[in-house]
Amino acid sequence: MLNVLTPDETLKLIQREFSHIAPIRETVELSRAVGRVLYEDVEATEYVPGFDRSTVDGYAVRAADTFGCSDAVPAILEIAGKVLMGEAADITIREGQCCAVPTGGALPMGADSVVMIEYAEDYGDGTVGIGKAAAPGQNVIFKGDDVFPGKTVLKKGRRLSSQDIGALAAIGKARVSVAKKPRIAIISTGDELVSPAEIPGAGQVRDVNGAMLYAMLTSFGAEPVELGIIKDDEDELRRAVSRAAESCDGVLLSGGSSVGERDAAAKVIGGLGELLLHGIAMKPGKPTIMGRVFGKPVIGLPGHPVAVYFVSRVVVLPLLGFFTGLDMPRYTVAAELGESVSANHGRAQYHCVRLAKEQDKLIAHPIRSKSGLITTLAGADGYFSIPRDCEGLQKGAIIQVTLWGEE
Repeated sequence: MLNVLTPDETLKLIQREFSHIAPIRETVELSRAVGRVLYEDVEATEYVPGFDRSTVDGYAVRAADTFGCSDAVPAILEIAGKVLMGEAADITIREGQCCAVPTGGALPMGADSVVMIEYAEDYGDGTVGIGKAAAPGQNVIFKGDDVFPGKTVLKKGRRLSSQDIGALAAIGKARVSVAKKPRIAIISTGDELVSPAEIPGAGQVRDVNGAMLYAMLTSFGAEPVELGIIKDDEDELRRAVSRAAESCDGVLLSGGSSVGERDAAAKVIGGLGELLLHGIAMKPGKPTIMGRVFGKPVIGLPGHPVAVYFVSRVVVLPLLGFFTGLDMPRYTVAAELGESVSANHGRAQYHCVRLAKEQDKLIAHPIRSKSGLITTLAGADGYFSIPRDCEGLQKGAIIQVTLWGEE
């Protein structure tokens, strides 16, 4: 019987033992920054836009000159000139005047609004008839409306999206400081494992966990280091873990679902460093171990893919947060449970669900499966958990569904 900790106790252990880990600054070109985590706040040093500009094709006007006008009684304004795209507006609009401007063009001095071209008629004699009154500020973005010097554009700890890259480009950030990607080694263990490219023989299975962990680490800002498949040999495992801990920032072991193999992994980690955890009170995922080798976190994950996935979300992602400064996002929605689910294992129980809109309600349908079936994850929209001291949930119960959040 393992001496296990609850998921909450496990998180406290991780906080206590590894919160000293801090992000390391790295500066990268903006073109390489998408998906990276900001090391520090980014503040603007200039105005964006740097000038008042029109948001439509039309005529820049003084709004007061258009008050009360209509199609039947248009305001007749003198055309004072035309602003060309990409050029400064060296025209000043006076009372009774207007100026043609393109979308994105600079607003002339004296103008405070723009009338869309659809509501204006050029009479061909140097005047324009305005058939719809404009309000001050209409169809105009003023200097600094978007960004001004000293404004915090993006906060540190943010994982940069393509939209963020656009914002950084707008304020002239050609290079940006990000957290260095932690190098996390992945070791799959088991005599039965073959690579995904191979055709399994009798009693063999493809290594699902290695590929899945690689994708998960990449999605959350780490640099995975694949070290391949290690057979169930304690000496070979010891050498592999030692090399991995020396060269990387952390190590993930997956496999070894039997008691003897688990004990071997725990023995290796304890022998090379310190064993901190031997079991988590969660289903799936109870046979999880955690330790420290050469000061680096080493996590021994179960063999079943679904268990590996849930344990990774509980244990691995918080660790990555220390390395990158990223507060790992958890997106949840409230849903009605589509059928009753029992739970009487003395462990927090995790269930995958499919979400469906039914009669204006969001219904969460539990996916009934075993922890070794990876399609349980592939067909799910998210998951919910049942506390260890709860004997189950009835159909119709309102639950919080955590959505998959890597992408």
